[in-house]
Amino acid sequence: MHNLEKKRAGLQHIVKLYQSSIRLPYIKSALERYDGEFSSLIKERYWDPLELWTDDSHLNKFVALVEAAVDLDQLENGEYMISSTYDPALSALKDEQESLEHRIHNLHKETAKDLDLALDKALKLDKGTQFGHVFRITKKEEPKIRKKLTTQFIVLETRKDGVKFTNTKLKKLGDQYQRIVEEYKNCQKELVDRVVQTTATFSEVFWSVAGLLSELDVLLSFADLASSCPTAYTRPIITPSDEGDIILEGSRHPCVEAQDWVRGKSWFQIITGPNMGGKSTFIRQVGVNILMAQVGSFVPCDKASISIRDCVFARVGAGDCQLRGVSTFMQEMLETASILKGATDKSLIIIDELGRGTSTYDGFGLAWAICEHLVEVIKAPTLFATHFHELTALAHENSVQEANMKQIVGVANYHVSAHIDSSSHKLTMLYKVAEFANFPESVVSLAREKAAELEDFSATGVIPNDAREEVGSKRKREYDSDDMSRGAARAHEFLKEFSNLPLETMDLKEALQKVSKMKDDLQKDSCSAPHNFVPVSSLKCN
Repeated sequence: MHNLEKKRAGLQHIVKLYQSSIRLPYIKSALERYDGEFSSLIKERYWDPLELWTDDSHLNKFVALVEAAVDLDQLENGEYMISSTYDPALSALKDEQESLEHRIHNLHKETAKDLDLALDKALKLDKGTQFGHVFRITKKEEPKIRKKLTTQFIVLETRKDGVKFTNTKLKKLGDQYQRIVEEYKNCQKELVDRVVQTTATFSEVFWSVAGLLSELDVLLSFADLASSCPTAYTRPIITPSDEGDIILEGSRHPCVEAQDWVRGKSWFQIITGPNMGGKSTFIRQVGVNILMAQVGSFVPCDKASISIRDCVFARVGAGDCQLRGVSTFMQEMLETASILKGATDKSLIIIDELGRGTSTYDGFGLAWAICEHLVEVIKAPTLFATHFHELTALAHENSVQEANMKQIVGVANYHVSAHIDSSSHKLTMLYKVAEFANFPESVVSLAREKAAELEDFSATGVIPNDAREEVGSKRKREYDSDDMSRGAARAHEFLKEFSNLPLETMDLKEALQKVSKMKDDLQKDSCSAPHNFVPVSSLKCN
């Protein structure tokens, strides 16, 4: 369409628009036959505009232009050209071209008779770019006519496949034919340009029809999905954004409909669980369901009541940008800062892992502070998938609900299906993914043992008995509530300062210098607890 508006389209593009235009009456007829509950609305929204745009002043006029100007019979041969009957000058050139072709063919027959050679078998008529129209015989036949060939004709080329020759009559007719062909091509080009210019005047109509049909296509796709899916979709109830409801009962992710899935029923913010336990799928299915509902589609739920969201924020995946000098952790921080700046209490926030680009304690500290900020300041519905199971402590301090993903045994396709069990706060972190991948049992067992040692700091054979009490007391002091409070406050202060940076207007060098100064200030801070929360060692600014 853009090429058409700039009048740079070709005849093939015009024909495609024509082929689309002549099918619009079928769409109108299908819409007209519908007599259901919303027939008047459909007629007003779709049928009436199509009726207007396909009248004799709009697309019907374009259809008539193409049918008159384009040689539609040649489309089967893949040729796009102007019909010779469209323009008198083009028609005259076409007649002259056909007359010359007839005269050349007669000369071919006369020459075959004169040389006593079979037409099209012994004596062939070739047409090429180098010599134009020429006669050709095989080298086997050449000795039979050698005398006449040297006296009455001009030999042009002798090759293994035969001898090419001509005479004055054929050369004259061939030159005339070539001149007419060039004139015909030039006339065709002028007429194509004229047709393109005329078609360009219909651009506004084409854009309008394309937009309307695109909308209709999306809605029909939604309808087909809702009516033909293996598990029934439901019509969501859309409520005002002030109500703040997001109720999805028995929701599924539309991309995993065919897989085994235990439906979830819960309102939550923190999701923990094993790798491939379904955390990412679960949180994304909520975002997809809300998006589908707000664009007018049925949703894969048993029941859905959704308040309008002003935006869906998603921070998923992990990556860096080497060209800009942005590390994986910095990328996470930039994305999170965008969420903290732009989210409102009417948004939906989806965070799939945070703090993976730094050490465990540093990442946990930031994740805690960010989660607390989302709960206490922004107050937006948030789905936070994480491997930091310590974050579940927020569920006891605030109104945040913990959602533990439990393993469902016996699921194929390497997908560990999961469901939400709100009544249980027991942490289940299994190694099923490693087992599914056929890890040696000894490796899986050792991994379990080492994980247990890190969790309780007192595994047998790792810490001497006389040191366990000391280690335990150190660990208690490390997680002292006062230290935790001071650390959370300092981390919150750091995050607030970071989120207030005008990164959109700062160049890369200035941004890195500012973050470097923030890091230095943090390192000089006399409070030791924040260093367990803020990943100062991971803010790479050079």
